[in-house]
Amino acid sequence: MLKVQVSSLLFAFLASISLVTSAADAPPAKTPTVEVAQVVDAGMQVSKVNLNTADAETLERELLGVGKVKAASIVDHRATNGPFASVDDLLEVKGIGAAILEKNRDRLSIN
Repeated sequence: MLKVQVSSLLFAFLASISLVTSAADAPPAKTPTVEVAQVVDAGMQVSKVNLNTADAETLERELLGVGKVKAASIVDHRATNGPFASVDDLLEVKGIGAAILEKNRDRLSIN
């Protein structure tokens, strides 16, 4: 019985060392460059997302009501039709309506 307990403790100890060692060897996560400008307006901090440079991940993370599919649609529209001339041009993207645009108008820029 003592042999089983010792074996179990030894196994748990070696397994935890293995996990710690592999976690320590992992390369650091690459931090993506973010196309977001911080603007302070009347004591409130608002993030501005540049529609002409932001990637799909940034659009998805920073914009309300924009998920993975809509973010990809924005990037595809920009690649196909060129840069957005105004924030209102976002309405030309399939799946983006007036409600989403108005929720995010203060978060968007084109320069």
